[in-house]
Amino acid sequence: MIIQIRCYSCGKPIAHLWEEYQKRIEKGENRKNILDSLGLKRYCCRQTFIGHVDLLEVAGRFKKF
Repeated sequence: MIIQIRCYSCGKPIAHLWEEYQKRIEKGENRKNILDSLGLKRYCCRQTFIGHVDLLEVAGRFKKF
């Protein structure tokens, strides 16, 4: 749904980096360079960013009122 606050494996706070990551992806920057500049060195944190799919709008369509 939304990016998790901390990495599942190591516990490093990562949610505050998500918006910057998304902005730079939209500009067309290389993912590796973005993750390096954001300070995400561990593979567990990097896979969280690369593998994340935002499903908030999809799940919102099924909410009952």
